[in-house]
Amino acid sequence: MTILKFPAIRARQSEAHTVLSFAALASDLQKFAVIERVARDAEGGLSGFQRPQIAGHIREIRDYLEKPEAILPNPIVVAFTNNVEISDQGGDGRCVVEIDVASGAPGMVVDGQQRLTALGQVHEKDFQVFVSAIICRDDEELRRQFVLINNTRPLPKSLIYELLPTVTGLPRRLGDRSVAADIAARLNYDKSSSLEGQVYQHTNPGGMIRDTAIQRVIINSLSDGVMRELIREPDGPDLCFKLISDFYKAVQYVFKDEWKNHTPKTSRLVHGAGIMSLGYVMEILVLLDGARTFDDFAKGLACLIDTTAWTSGEWNFAENDKRHWKSVQNVNRDITTLAQYLVTIVRADIRRRRKETQGNVDEPRQTIAGA
Repeated sequence: MTILKFPAIRARQSEAHTVLSFAALASDLQKFAVIERVARDAEGGLSGFQRPQIAGHIREIRDYLEKPEAILPNPIVVAFTNNVEISDQGGDGRCVVEIDVASGAPGMVVDGQQRLTALGQVHEKDFQVFVSAIICRDDEELRRQFVLINNTRPLPKSLIYELLPTVTGLPRRLGDRSVAADIAARLNYDKSSSLEGQVYQHTNPGGMIRDTAIQRVIINSLSDGVMRELIREPDGPDLCFKLISDFYKAVQYVFKDEWKNHTPKTSRLVHGAGIMSLGYVMEILVLLDGARTFDDFAKGLACLIDTTAWTSGEWNFAENDKRHWKSVQNVNRDITTLAQYLVTIVRADIRRRRKETQGNVDEPRQTIAGA
């Protein structure tokens, strides 16, 4: 059978969308709905949107569903963009849904992936479940519904953020994050990036740097830093990408031993606190030292070499504030303290270098005048 038919109820919710509810056997549900896992292709292109399976949670649901008294009142939410026909059966919302599965399952699971996976592992009975169906005009609208539906539920925020660049028409708070998420993803997947493959995302679980930390650096800069102006240029995203890539390339060069082969547990340099506090250093070097390239940033960071405790020793934040290197945590208080400490050293070094440069310029002039 290539056409599956279900009596349904249509809800009047939005003129732009069709929302339905019907009951379906788990075996039929698996014919018309699939779980599309979030992934990246070789070029870094994003596909899918569902998080990885949680094996323990799925086993718990399966074990429960195998019991005679089991019920599953929560619906599986499925979105369609094609191969669905709806025939009204009266003016009270009753209708018939026809789903064409000849070319495969046309529906995408928006919510309930763990439940659906568990249902597929129950072999003693064909469990009937409720389905909430959303008819979307295209794939972009489907992704938008996924983000909006799941943003209020306990899905990992990093997964939501990774999907944001593929969606438009979002609330402003998510739209602002989308720009940062897009640059962060490019830093992770662009071959020219100094951070290629090093950023932890759902599509790159082997990354050591949290994507949310990199996004916070970008968001701060877009709000009150150099990227606020750069992003307005015709090639703004490219300029922002190159700037932050060059900066962290310099960080990796200057602090080679504290970066290479380390994790957030073994080095505060690749820890969220280190990544975010160094973002403020980048801003100071751009603002006061005119830094724009890898060479500029490497020169500006050199003053920090003997004053940091990324992997051992103590941080001498103040005369009465000495801390073990590992005590710096990824909380606002510690990030602010570390950033202020680093920025103070960098500011002093910039002033010192300016004085030396000024002195070198004046001395020849005095010699020539005397002659």
